[in-house]
Amino acid sequence: MDHFNVKLFAEPGTEVKWGDLIPVFHRWIRESVVPGALIDVADYAHVPEGPGVMLIADDAFYSVDNRAGQLGILYNRRRPLSSDVREKLEQAYDTAVLAARQLEKELPGLRFSDRDFEVFINDRMLAPNNDQTEAEIRPVVEAFCAERFAGSKSLVERNGTDTRTLFRLRVKPAA
Repeated sequence: MDHFNVKLFAEPGTEVKWGDLIPVFHRWIRESVVPGALIDVADYAHVPEGPGVMLIADDAFYSVDNRAGQLGILYNRRRPLSSDVREKLEQAYDTAVLAARQLEKELPGLRFSDRDFEVFINDRMLAPNNDQTEAEIRPVVEAFCAERFAGSKSLVERNGTDTRTLFRLRVKPAA
């Protein structure tokens, strides 16, 4: 299974100034701030609840988006990795956190949670939104959270069962 994506959701009260992201992402291209062969910046901030501002890399997209009205930073892996599911999840999560922390340093006011995030697989053929995919992915996500957030429990919920949508798991700190 490939094309792992992780979206870290913004902390409550976080607001984004979309235009501020563009020069930051252009500098990231020049200075290779995040992993990947960084190529271009795309501005979709005018699209309501859309992809926001994207940093395009050869192997992935980074974006600060507002899809479904939920602000966050998304790491969207486009190229396969020759590793197991756990390593693919770790790579996507770690890269999303790296980009989030860098943006927080550069743009005061942006804050992303590393405990409130979504994992999804951008491939409906290899990872259909069904119980079989959940049975394969949920235990990996739960084990990852138990290890990463030792001493804290995480709530892992499937986001919908519509087979026309991508398979998604939402992770939140348990109350």
